Amino acid sequence: MSLGQERRPLPVGQTLLIVDDTPENLAILGELLAPLYSVRVANSGARAILAAERQPSPNLILLDILMPDMDGFAVLERLRENPQTRDIPVIFVTSMEGTAAEERGLELGAVDYITRPIQPQVVLARVRTHLELKYARDLLKDQTRFLEAEVAARMADNIVIQDVSIRALASLAEVRDPETGHHLLRTQGYVRALAEALRGHPRFSATLTASYIETLVKSAPLHDIGKVGIPDSILLKPGPLTPDEWAIMKRHAPMGREAIEHAEREIDRPVAFLNVAKEIANWHHEKWDGSGYPDGLVGDAIPISARLMAVADVFDALISRRVYKAPQAAERATEVIHAGRGLHFDPDVVDAFDRAIETFFGIAERYVDVDDKPEVAPVPTVGG
Repeated sequence: MSLGQERRPLPVGQTLLIVDDTPENLAILGELLAPLYSVRVANSGARAILAAERQPSPNLILLDILMPDMDGFAVLERLRENPQTRDIPVIFVTSMEGTAAEERGLELGAVDYITRPIQPQVVLARVRTHLELKYARDLLKDQTRFLEAEVAARMADNIVIQDVSIRALASLAEVRDPETGHHLLRTQGYVRALAEALRGHPRFSATLTASYIETLVKSAPLHDIGKVGIPDSILLKPGPLTPDEWAIMKRHAPMGREAIEHAEREIDRPVAFLNVAKEIANWHHEKWDGSGYPDGLVGDAIPISARLMAVADVFDALISRRVYKAPQAAERATEVIHAGRGLHFDPDVVDAFDRAIETFFGIAERYVDVDDKPEVAPVPTVGG
């Protein structure tokens, strides 16, 4: 602080703890500091530790070194071990000569060192300086905590806004087909269940990290976004599609990828979940044996995200009512998934489905659509 610069006033009620086993020393420092600060005293190391833990915590401790039973060095070590007292600044006050004691004290974390006989103005100046430094550090820490809380709150808000935006965008496709109901919620839950069941598998562990799973789940609702480009006459047709209509219907997969790519061009930096969303939208109708669409990918060439969505989407389509079919019982849907092992679906993903089957049934029951009561019907052929 430059000469003549005005010093910031300290908050009222600054508390000092003076520790010394000699009553005369306590009296001298107490009389000097009591008119300016709230002063506590302790005449032993053990009592000093207890006094430092009392609330309100002292803002500064003036600590004698030469005390019986527990000297000042030991007291300082104990204070630094306790999260409640580790940030309280400590000034050693001692009659010890030489630099060894001073060096040891500073190494242990003392902020200053005052020798006896004390000089009142020196003591007052140093106490004031370290109280100001402590106040500034606490103020900065509070501001940092406030800023961190603000950043966390804004990030949370952004995530909520992002999730709502994804859900709203994905719902555009769902609005076109009102019978799909809770399809988005169910498939998100299924994909998470499959991913969690595969996390420890050697083929999947490197990819299915906790972060990737959250990205995958966030992306899942966009799997059918391309359906917004399919005419109602095809999308809502109650009967079988003609070959030409089926060719148009299959376009919804690349159309979904193209829609997401178009959105990406408006963003100045990559967004992880959009990459996964493109994979899911474009390839969730691919089949393990290469007979799927749009690209006829085979086996591991199909992204993991799309392989998981394939099982989730087919299972949910089977248990849900559509304009062209009645809902199947979950047990029937399970038989279809098993029949597609190694043909439609990655065998390991089907095995994970079996491990997560109770979770699937629970999700299906929790988010059941109105009027989606299973009806007796033949088990459909895997495909489509």
